[in-house]
Amino acid sequence: MKWETLYTDRRTGDKGEKDRKYDPVRNPFQRDYDRIIFSSAFRRLQNKTQVFPLPGSVFVHNRLTHSLEVTSVGRSLGKAVGERIAAKYPDKGDEFKEFYKHELASVIASACLSHDIGNPPFGHSGEDAIRTFFKGMEGEMRSMLTNTLSDNQLMDFEKFEGNSNAFRVLTHNYNEPELGGYRLSYPTLAAIVKYPCASLEGFNKKTGLIATKKSGFFDSEVKTFTEIAQTLQIPRIEGHNLVFARHPYVYLTEAADDICYRVIDLEDAHRLHIVSLEKFISLFLPFFDEEGDSFGSQAYIRKKIDKINDDNQKVQYIRASWIGLMIQKMADVYMQNEDELLSGTLQKDLLKCLPERESRLIDAINEFSVKYIYNYRSVVEIEIAGYNIIGGLLKEFVHALLYPNHSRSGKLIRLVSPQFPLTLREDKRYEDIQSLVDFIGGMTDLYAIDLYRKITGITIPEIK
Repeated sequence: MKWETLYTDRRTGDKGEKDRKYDPVRNPFQRDYDRIIFSSAFRRLQNKTQVFPLPGSVFVHNRLTHSLEVTSVGRSLGKAVGERIAAKYPDKGDEFKEFYKHELASVIASACLSHDIGNPPFGHSGEDAIRTFFKGMEGEMRSMLTNTLSDNQLMDFEKFEGNSNAFRVLTHNYNEPELGGYRLSYPTLAAIVKYPCASLEGFNKKTGLIATKKSGFFDSEVKTFTEIAQTLQIPRIEGHNLVFARHPYVYLTEAADDICYRVIDLEDAHRLHIVSLEKFISLFLPFFDEEGDSFGSQAYIRKKIDKINDDNQKVQYIRASWIGLMIQKMADVYMQNEDELLSGTLQKDLLKCLPERESRLIDAINEFSVKYIYNYRSVVEIEIAGYNIIGGLLKEFVHALLYPNHSRSGKLIRLVSPQFPLTLREDKRYEDIQSLVDFIGGMTDLYAIDLYRKITGITIPEIK
């Protein structure tokens, strides 16, 4: 891959080639950002669980606030890296310089803004609930799927992945006549596909490829992603069918997300009195210089927080300082691994490329978070609730789809929004099931709970 072929103004839904049009207000990738942030799918993230249950008496992050913060970090990362690429290759021309100095930051910001847009309700437990439901189907219902779906299509559901669903949300036109979905630029879309492979080849760590750790696009979006890959000259991985090298910009989107959730989840845990101030300090202060007392040293950080009265403000100061430090470290690591990024052979994320000392500190944060945050009682409770609610909704609606002549089925089908069309045709079963998963996966936590209660009779709906 080459830096000069990894970007373009081309968008999904475009018909043929078109010349770049100068806009004095917004560059093409800022338009991506605006389309995402004004979308209903993005707004619904405000009521989707990040880690801790929503809502609560103490404010914690939801998917929307998390996405906005990742976007802020991603924009800075894109700017830091773009400046370095432009400076390193001064003879690549004005368009190259313009993109990397001023526009790469907008690409990464847009990708970060939308990176969680495909996540179903209840966090990762929602993904697991969808997978578990389809893997657990038995008897006649399972035969109705295996007889009409290809192996890759079946894996789209049995290995349902929020990353693949984000790509679908952004590119699928649903029930609208205009193709291209949100009609985002190819670089922005490529920058969110962390695992560029189809479902059938995904979730396979034995390959040693980071691309097959999970999956990045469904069977229905293979053509779209292939077109993007061909345009940006992203190579396929030899020996595989639908596995591609990662676009180098993906590493920046991923790094912004990794930086944020490692510190923000602990900040939330501190606000909820799960993590003490002393423990928070002990996890993050060692990243700073041990010697001296100048800006960026441990002594400087200590001096600053000693002057702050409120413990939450102390945590916020450390968090802000740590994020700033990590942005510079990630930009350094990115350029140090330039050759591997462009050859598509870097098989680990940027955090794992840090020197051994920092890697051990990251491992300590990971181990503590898994033990004391991600297995905290209320977190586990919301995950269990997610399994039951998402699984219950799928059971009701998929049964109705497969047996549409049952009297109750017709009533359930009428509850599905026209945005998610159902043909009820055997030869369109894959598309119909996708529509149901689109419908349920796009719900907020509260809407999913409310609908589940109503259709199971736990709550009797009021006439409005």
